[in-house]
Amino acid sequence: MKIEQSISQLLYRHQCVTVPGFGAFLTEIQSAHLHENTHSFYPPKKLISFNPHLKNNDGLLANHIATTEKTTYESAVASIESEVVIWKSILEVNQRFTLKNVGELSLNSEKNLVFTPSENINYLKESFGLNSFVSPAVKREAYKQEIEILEEKAPIIFTPEKRERRRPSYLKYAAIFILAMSATGAIGYKLYDDHIEEQTLIVETAVQKQVQNKIQEATFFIENPMPSVTLTVKEEKLNYHVVAGVFRNEENAEKAYKDLLNSGFKARRIAPDRRGSFPVVYGSYATREEAEQAKSDIRKSTASDAWILVKAL
Repeated sequence: MKIEQSISQLLYRHQCVTVPGFGAFLTEIQSAHLHENTHSFYPPKKLISFNPHLKNNDGLLANHIATTEKTTYESAVASIESEVVIWKSILEVNQRFTLKNVGELSLNSEKNLVFTPSENINYLKESFGLNSFVSPAVKREAYKQEIEILEEKAPIIFTPEKRERRRPSYLKYAAIFILAMSATGAIGYKLYDDHIEEQTLIVETAVQKQVQNKIQEATFFIENPMPSVTLTVKEEKLNYHVVAGVFRNEENAEKAYKDLLNSGFKARRIAPDRRGSFPVVYGSYATREEAEQAKSDIRKSTASDAWILVKAL
């Protein structure tokens, strides 16, 4: 039974795949990025990490194996336990072993597990068909220098100014006389126009005053008023939850829930799962992007083993 093949298949659809008694493989979405030095573009992908402290059986891997292998859930759990024993034996002897399409696990000098993810596969379904590529740099500075050189070499041609023949002086005096007459007529017209505008403003003011008086005297009655309208706001569904822990004892779950509330989190307790365990979450979110950001912040400040549960409540 190829357990690493089942792990690889589940990583496409889930953010946490736990191997009971061994540890959990977690995924985190990395945005598309650019390496400026090499001019290489990389599509978004899922980064895989390993947490050796998450060892409780959540049923995900066993159920998947039981479905694909057409066997019972108990048989799948027993097969996983046997495989874990083999993995631990290989680590003790060889200090490392590789899970195909997942990554390499090794022991450091302090006998702690170190995980190196595989780079030959992208588990983000939205990035299917997108590959990294290298784009040549645009030589903007070189073109700018060439333009500056051409501007320095371009000749400047001066065109001599052509002077018109001098007009007789009597034409100058005639022009002055015409301008003076035009100015006088314009001033007279302006005074007449201002007088008309002033009279119009007086009439308009009187009319507006009468209209305002009529409006103040009027009384309006609505015989058939429109019925009141009640708006119903659809509640936003919060289907993404950042998990703090899954407890078998309800008292421990309640204590963890109250501790998170006292720490300032919008914590929640979720209904027990099919195994009777009691999940406690840091908070619930409407979109995956909000949950990803919250998980990242919690991992940096509070707990490095926080993970996301997708469940409609």
